[in-house]
Amino acid sequence: MTQVLRARRVLSEDGWLDDHQVHLVEGQIAQITPIPAGITARDVDLLCPAYLDLHVHGGAGVDVMDDDPRALETLAIHKACEGVGAWLPTTVTAPLPAIEGALRRIAQRVQCGGEGAMLLGSYLEGPYFTPQNKGAHPPELFRELNINELDALIAQSQNTLRVLALAPEKAGALEAIAHLKRRGIRVMLGHSAATHAQTVAALDAGADGLVHCFNGMTGLHHREPGMVGAGLTDPRAWLELIADGHHVHPAAMQLCAHCAPERTVLITDAMRAAGMPDGRYDICGYEVEMRGGIVRTSSGSLAGSTLSVDVAVKNMVEMAGVSVEEAIRMASLHPARLLGMEDRLGSIGVGKLANLIELNVHLEVQKIWIKGIPLNL
Repeated sequence: MTQVLRARRVLSEDGWLDDHQVHLVEGQIAQITPIPAGITARDVDLLCPAYLDLHVHGGAGVDVMDDDPRALETLAIHKACEGVGAWLPTTVTAPLPAIEGALRRIAQRVQCGGEGAMLLGSYLEGPYFTPQNKGAHPPELFRELNINELDALIAQSQNTLRVLALAPEKAGALEAIAHLKRRGIRVMLGHSAATHAQTVAALDAGADGLVHCFNGMTGLHHREPGMVGAGLTDPRAWLELIADGHHVHPAAMQLCAHCAPERTVLITDAMRAAGMPDGRYDICGYEVEMRGGIVRTSSGSLAGSTLSVDVAVKNMVEMAGVSVEEAIRMASLHPARLLGMEDRLGSIGVGKLANLIELNVHLEVQKIWIKGIPLNL
């Protein structure tokens, strides 16, 4: 079956196209052509690639670590409502059996599919961190890097593990990075007290970038540029960014946009409270409190976010001054490139999956298509 979506504007791989139509065949984009003269009706206003959220722990009252297979379906539907066509459920530091259970549940969902946003695999955040910038991660559960243990986790994920985060100053980190890269896994650096030199050494070993840049790492100082300085200046480093104006000041959001316009990846780092009312929730086994949409531990530390990707895109336009096209690509094409999946995801191009969203002029999500199938929001 062929489906044609006629749009006032289409954000293609080559930029905005006015009055074009996208032909969908069996869940893929088959053609992009001008709308013939005389056809005045338009199905959508702004047709854009669906977003990818590569770093998300929870939302809608559920968490990736919940021992309930329905949690992933609830979260997949929740993500689709904010314009996400594909995502990576992200684990937290926990006892090893709990992490293994989460990896198995994610693998099963990847293989079986289901409603909502597509699961691309898993993102392992912890337990290979150091305590100085632990965030909400429990330091008593941090572990040393061990190649055999990493291979066992990959096996538990049934080879669906896509990204692993670690602190680059840990013993054996460079060997672990090289090993993981040989296994086809992206390595992100964070929750760490690494120096600029240690971060660059990790990038030399094959690491791909920084976990939620600025948060949970050594900051930028003019005599010791730290992890942030390495990430901003090294063209090899992808920079995850929580663009909510709380985790990162708007001026720091602008800094990412200026220093790394092609390397910034918008993420939510969302936890269970995302999309929920203010109150008490849990993350990493700790009780946390959300007030005004901001989640903190009892000590006052930020504990995940309640950000949605569509709001992150708007924030980059309104707070960081980037163009609409740039902001959308930070949430679509850039994460697809980070994962090496840009041949089928992240932009509107012939031969790619028909993961699409309609936005209005306020960048609010109106509709979403996943593999060409419209979802009721």
